[in-house]
This record gives sequence, C-alpha cells and structure tokens, in this order.
Amino acid sequence: MDFNAFKEAVIAKCAELGITEYEIYYQNAESTSIGAFQHEINQFTCSTEGGVCFRCIYGGKMGYASTEDLSIAQAAAVVEKAVDNASCLEAEEQVFLCEGGQEYQPLEDRSYPLPGTEEIISTVLATQDKLYQADPAVIDGSQTQGVAERSEIAIYNSKGLDLHSVTTLSGLVAVAVVTNGQEMANDYQIKLEKLSAIDTDALTQKAAATAKQKLGGDVAPTGQYPVVFDPEAMSDLLQVYSSIFSSEMAQKGLSKLSGKEGEVIASEAVTLVDDPFHKANPISRNFDAEGSPTYCKNVIEKGVFNTLLYNLKTAAVAGKKTTGNASKAGYAAAVGISPFTMYLAPGSVSEDDLLEQVGEGVYINSLGGLHAGADPISGDFSLQSSGFMIRDGKKAEYVKSFTVAGNFYDMLKNIKAVASNLEMPGMSGFGSPSVLVEGLSVAGK
Repeated sequence: MDFNAFKEAVIAKCAELGITEYEIYYQNAESTSIGAFQHEINQFTCSTEGGVCFRCIYGGKMGYASTEDLSIAQAAAVVEKAVDNASCLEAEEQVFLCEGGQEYQPLEDRSYPLPGTEEIISTVLATQDKLYQADPAVIDGSQTQGVAERSEIAIYNSKGLDLHSVTTLSGLVAVAVVTNGQEMANDYQIKLEKLSAIDTDALTQKAAATAKQKLGGDVAPTGQYPVVFDPEAMSDLLQVYSSIFSSEMAQKGLSKLSGKEGEVIASEAVTLVDDPFHKANPISRNFDAEGSPTYCKNVIEKGVFNTLLYNLKTAAVAGKKTTGNASKAGYAAAVGISPFTMYLAPGSVSEDDLLEQVGEGVYINSLGGLHAGADPISGDFSLQSSGFMIRDGKKAEYVKSFTVAGNFYDMLKNIKAVASNLEMPGMSGFGSPSVLVEGLSVAGK
C-alpha cells in the first residue's frame, strides 16, 4: 500500500473512533553508498527506510504511535495504539497541531536525476585513481566513497495541513592517507553536488595537500594567544554549541541564553544566521517537522541576540510564535528543535587580512574530542588541536598536539573579526568563515 492509501485508511479509522485532532507524518529515504579501497569496490550499501508516525490529541493529551508497515491493518492499529498511549499519560501539558492554510515560501527546484549504480562505481574508482595521483605521499589506506539519496516527507493533519517535499542529493568523499616515511597523516574532503559536476581533481588534491600539512610539526608553545579558527574548525564548534540556541534547552535550564533575547551576547562582528534555503545545503524545505512555515532568520545580529529557536510547544510556553524549527531525528522520533543551515555571516576582509591583524598567534584548522571536551551547558571547552603558528602576520610552522581552552559564551564576545571566506564543510548544515578570537589559552610545551 502506498502512503496516500494508508493515509485514507487512517482518516477513516479516526472518524470511526471520533478522533478529531490528529497528524500523519510520513518519511521515506532511498540511499546508495559505494566505497573504494586499493582501486577496488569494497563497500556497497543500498537501503530504503522510513515509515509513518501518527499523533492524536485524546483527552487533552498527545498520543504517539509509529509503523513501517503501510497496510490497512496497521492503519487501524496505529490509531488505536496512539489513543492507548495518550490514555496512559499523566503529565498535564499543552499540546499542539499546526494550523493549515498558512503561506510557505516557494522553493527553488534543486532536484536532479540521481546517478545510477554504474555511474557511482565508475566515478568512485576514477576519483580514487586521482587521489593516488594527487601526490606521491598518498599511500594505501586512502579511500573514496560516492553517495546518492532521495528523501521524501509528507505531513497531513485534521487542521487542513497537507504538505509534501522531495529532496535529492549526491556527492563524493575523498580520504587521503599520506606518509613522509616516518609518520602518517590523513584528511577527508566532501563535496555534495551532481556527480558529473564535481571537480574531482580539486577534491583529491585538496585532501592530499591538507593531509600532507599534518606531517611533522612540533607542539605549540603554552600561552594565551589570539587565535584564528579556519572555517571547518569554527563550523565544528558552532555545531557542538548549537543546542544553546534551542528554546527547549533554555526552558529546561540547559542554556545560559534563557531570558537573554534582546541583549548583547556577542561582539558587533557576529551575525549568526539560520537559513532553511541556503544554496550550500541540498536539503531545503519550506516547512518544519510540524508543518510550520520556515524562514531565514538572524539568531544573532551584530552581537544582539534576537531569538531562540522555537517549535509550537516551546513558543506557546514563552508566549511567542514558532520560528519554524521543529525537527524529528526520524519518522518515529518525538518533535524537537534544530537549526536548518546555521552559519556565521561573512565579513568583508580576507583570511590574509585576519592573519595580518593577529601578527603573532595561532591558526587552528583541526579540533578533536569535541563531544568529550566541550560542554554546551557551561560553555567551557578544552580541545585537542592542530594548525599553524602565526608569525609576522602569516601562517608559519605546523603545530600539533596542543589544547585550546576557553568558554563559548565568552568567545562570542571576543570575536574581533570575521573573514569573507564562508564555507559549509561536510554534510552537517553548519558553516563559518575564518574567525579571529582574542584571549584563548593554549596548552602545549
């Protein structure tokens, strides 16, 4: 049975049981992943996964139930189970379904035919050949991977909501392992785009060159320095601390930004954007996981904290409107909150200009131990790092095995300048230009 037939069966069961407030959330993803190692295909995964989550308001409480089986029998069973679950709840809290009839920003059509298996295989093998050719230092252990995915989401509810979205993405991953005869290092690069449009020469050369930069080097000297975080390192920090902008975390006392809306929390150089339609993110939707319209927003604007991110429930608690940031980790998951594409807005100066401003300091392009060494509640972090010393306003010798420590809330206030080189590395949905921060502690030799 397809989703539409399943939906009609659920609607009929709700009518039979007298349930007048309900939602049907459908998600399906078809993906292919093919990897190469030592010039041979060593990994092939093709999967289809998804299902339906049914929510209903029964006795003033929200009951959930989910299924992967889109059959007539399960359509009735999922409704009955959700009613039973609602009946068992003891907590008294407001529950919401999104109203229909709202306006949604038109989406740019970015879809394209996904590559077939043969195209992915040939591209992956050719990219691995280029990876070995990119530099004589590249050795076995280097790998390439091609991915393709089609994702579909539909939301229907009893309040007139009837939404549907399909997104497609494909891309390549190149992992370069290099050696100088004494030690080894590695780096990976990701590019999401139509496979035939990806510059595989640039992708493999960057992976090899970045890996080679990690060979040799000494431990950075201990001290307090101005630090320039490159786009990838700053994006990683932003991703780890993104939960502090969630109204759910703030209302639970797990974010220090509770009650700070309208206050200055960062330097004037900081504008933090959440944009569901950013071209660097192939997964663009004009509705969130509850069906509320999404829109681009400045979470921080020139240092002023404009807004937390809200869904319907947390917005009602705060007496505000949802920001369209409801999310679900999967079709069966409860509704949470997350950004879409979150990034620091670029400035007007180049990275070279930032280095010149610093004069003497540290340039960080890699952070490790992000989940163990970063505490989103307190904001404190102590992270294994590598990068370069900055001398006379330029990147100098490579340094590694040092720790950078500070506090993310304080760091926002100590960002002195933001470069113009905005990047969206990887597939995380977080991005940043290079950023100059004053007063961070480095523990090395």
